Order: sequence, then C-alpha cells, then structure tokens
Amino acid sequence: MHARTPKRRFLAAAAVTASAALVLAGCAESQRGDNTGGGTDGDVDSTFIFAASSDPKTLDPAFASDGESFRVSRQIFEGLVGVKEGTADPAPLLAESWESSEDGLTYEFTLKKDVTFHDGTEFNAEAVCANFDRWYEFEGIAQSESLAYYYGKLYRGFKDKPEDAVYESCEATEDHKATVKLKQPFAGFISSLSLPAFAMQSPTAMEKYGADEISGSAEAPTLSEYAREHPVGTGPFKFDTWNVGENIELSAYEDYWGEQGQVQKINFRVIDDPVARRQALESGGIDGYDLVAPADVQSLKDAGFNVMNRDPFTILYLGLNQANEELKDVKVRQAIAYAIDKEALVKQTLPEGTKTAINFIPDSVNGYTEDVEKYEYDPEKAKQLLKEAGYEDGFTLDFNYPTGVSRPYMPTPEQVFSNLSGQLEEVGIKTEAKPQKWSPDYLDQIQATDDHGIHLLGWTGDYNDTDNFVGVFFGGQKPEFGFDNPELFKALSEARQIPDLDEQTPKYEEINTMISEYVPSIPLAHPAPSLAFSERVTSYPASPVNDEVYNQIELSE
Repeated sequence: MHARTPKRRFLAAAAVTASAALVLAGCAESQRGDNTGGGTDGDVDSTFIFAASSDPKTLDPAFASDGESFRVSRQIFEGLVGVKEGTADPAPLLAESWESSEDGLTYEFTLKKDVTFHDGTEFNAEAVCANFDRWYEFEGIAQSESLAYYYGKLYRGFKDKPEDAVYESCEATEDHKATVKLKQPFAGFISSLSLPAFAMQSPTAMEKYGADEISGSAEAPTLSEYAREHPVGTGPFKFDTWNVGENIELSAYEDYWGEQGQVQKINFRVIDDPVARRQALESGGIDGYDLVAPADVQSLKDAGFNVMNRDPFTILYLGLNQANEELKDVKVRQAIAYAIDKEALVKQTLPEGTKTAINFIPDSVNGYTEDVEKYEYDPEKAKQLLKEAGYEDGFTLDFNYPTGVSRPYMPTPEQVFSNLSGQLEEVGIKTEAKPQKWSPDYLDQIQATDDHGIHLLGWTGDYNDTDNFVGVFFGGQKPEFGFDNPELFKALSEARQIPDLDEQTPKYEEINTMISEYVPSIPLAHPAPSLAFSERVTSYPASPVNDEVYNQIELSE
C-alpha cells in the first residue's frame, strides 16, 4: 500500500489563497479550454465545470459529513434509497422496493438487477450486506465523529459495543434480495438510507485498496488509499483524478444502468474565494457554482446568468461549548440568545429568501412548533441576565469561525462572524477571533475536540425527518457542545423509535420546547442557498437536500 502524503504537505497543497483564486479566475478562459478535451455530445460541449468552495474531506462517503465531499460522492455512488426529485422524501434507487415487519425491526429489500460497480463487481445482496457489515464493524478512530459521523449518530453503536446499536444483521436471502434486521425500531431508517454516507461501495475495491486502513488520530485522521485514489460506486460517473487544492475530475461510466445524459466529464475546480468564483463564471471559465454571495445575485441575473435558489432546508446556528466555564450557566446562554438581532443578521449577511430561526428544524419538518422560547432581540435583558450570572462586567470568549469556504447555510462566514461579534460586544461579551481553514482544521477542532468556544456551524438537512436535525445535534454527548443532558438524550432516543407520525409529532414538539429552554446552542436562520450558471445550462436538478446528480443537467451548447 502507498503511504498517504504527510498531513502538513497535504494541507499546504489544499491551501488556495484568495489572491491565487483571483489569478485562477483571470486566466479561466484558457484553463477551460484545456479541460474540455474531446468531450462533446454532438454540438454540445459535454464537459461540465463546477466551482467547489473547498476540497472534499474524503472520497469515501462513509467517512464524510461535509457538503463538498458529498457533492462529489453523489456523482460516483448510489444508495439503496434516493429522494424524490425536488423534495427531501425517500424514493427507490438501487433497491426497487422494500417491505418492513410490523414491529419495525426487519426490512427486506428487492434490488435492481444488471447493475455493476465501476470496477466490474456485480451489485447484489452480498455487496449490500458487505457495506452494512463494514459500517457496523468500524474500529478505533474509524468510529470517531470526525469519520463515521452519520453512522455513529443514526445507528448509535458498533460491533465492539453493541448495547446501544440499532443495526443487528444483514443476510443475502437471494442474489437480489437482502434482509436487514435492526435491534431496535428506528422510524427514520428508510429515509436515512438516502444519505450519501450510506451509499453502496464496491467490496472488491474497498478490500483491494484498504478502505479501512486509517491512521493518525480522530483530530487529524490519515485517509486511506481508497479514499484518496480509488472510490468505486455504481453512479453515472467514475473517478479519474484528485489534484488536491486544484480540482477533481470524473468521467461518465460507460456501463451505467441508467441514463447517462449529456454531461460526459465533470471537473470540480476548487476556488475558495467567492469573488473569484463569480469572476470565473463571468469569464466563462466555469459553468456554475454554488453558494452565491447575496450581494452578487442581482448583478448576475442582470448580466444574463441563470440564478436559482434551493428551497430552504438548512439551519445556521451559533454553537455554544459548555466546556467553557461561562457557558455552563444557562443564564449566560440565554443572555447570548437575547443579544442577537437575527433580523439584522439575515438582512446584512444572508441570501434573499432566508428566514430567521426559532427551532433547529425548518417549518416544513415534522415537530416544528411556535411554542418555544423565541429570545427576541433584547440587549437590556441580556445585560440583566449576565449580571444575575455574576458577569456584570462582561467576559471574553473565543469565537471560532471557518475561512476559505462557503456553505449552504453560511455563504459568507466572515461576515456572519463580524456581525455577531459586534452584537455580543454591545452587551459586554468580547470575542477573541479564531479563524481557521474549513477542512480539515476547523471541522476537526469543532467536532472532535472541546478546545473551542462559541462557533459557527450549520446543517443542510439530508432527508425529511426531525431526528436528522435535532437528533444529530443533541442526541448524545459530543465535543462540539460539551454538555450532558440525560433527560434530553432519553427523549430524543424514544421519539426516533415511534413509527406513528401522529404519535411522534407531539413528542418532537415537546423536545423542541425543551431545547429552547436549555439553550445548548442558538438557531439563527434558515438560509435559501443560491446557485449561478452560464446561459448554456438550461436545466439543473436543484434539490433542497443537495441531491444533484449531473447526468440530469441539460446543456444548450
């Protein structure tokens, strides 16, 4: 096996500065010509160039939790379950159908036939079980939040500590029928399988290239050879190359079971500066980009570019880490909530169509309720609460925020930081700026250690289930928030096992009220992310959960 490049070298390659990005945009026209190659469909240039805001964290979706990793993996991999076009609701994909037992513990999947992985391995029930067993059998740092984030949060336990595990077993009962058994009911099981983290991967490739050979630490894991160079799925595009800090190239899989569409080559070009992304589009160097800065939307429309918004299915929040002494006091957490003018934050830093947030779920998700503590902007009340907590003269907190990235819930993190830090200072809370590059430094520090203060993060919902938001955030102890609340953990665990929606809804409403009173963090807004494309992109499969596969793109030239 080839050893991974040392981390310091890897990160140096990934660090694209704003000035370099501007140069990239300036010469984008010639670079685009270098990448189109012979990829044409009749009179249509079939190479699609998309500007990513950062490198993916990994090419192995089982170890990913970030949007840029999933943007790439959705092209390469497919799961048993997908989503209905334009919605967050589950739909058949590699599984044509499924049946469940009355107790919610057994699921039989009937699989699509004549499907192969990109390495020629047959997709069948044995491959399905190999993937389920792989997740369950993760060991050591593979179980950490910085790696198996989704499996740990949703399926709760691994083979070496099965007490809390949701998964029990998978059996290939026929060549194209797989039976999955759970140890406890999980109402969101089918919906959860639409997550890219649970995509089907080639058992042959994972074994050949050591997919589970991970070293380093949870804070700084070293990617396997598979995750860097050999990801293999059943999707419409296969992996070609990853030039860290520059681009990722994919090409159409010639034996794909579905329709390939017009796009035959994809180039994900890393441009971390939002100004440079816009300039690259304007100069013709790229075909599109995500997370358009709010200030750029109208000017791009006026110039004839296609700008569209996804339906909001996001949450931006201010994380509060109770490992910090001041934040252990609920009065301090409440004071911070009252100190924030969410209306001003949205108006000044977030896209048109963004809604202020009072829950950690959008209003379209089951369990949303107005019956919560809303913490309407009241700086005087914030000062009073700080006085009652013994901080009349204020205090200073580290304020961690990411740089060199735009996220669907936070297109301009530096602006959000500046806005919020100014508001907090008005009530006596000074902040020490702690900027960090998004991947891997920021995510690893926030999610895998308690060495941080208040921080900016958020979530783009993966499927239409309340647990996918509040359960992921607050379902158990985690370094990001640093608190232990057994009552909340128990309530969330019980709610996720209730299969009847009418019975489940009031439970989640109670939980959202409980969260608002406890203030583990502060929900800020539900942004509506914008995308921009060249005129030649006549149709793009915009999805509230970012389930956007590029064989569905339509091009005019």
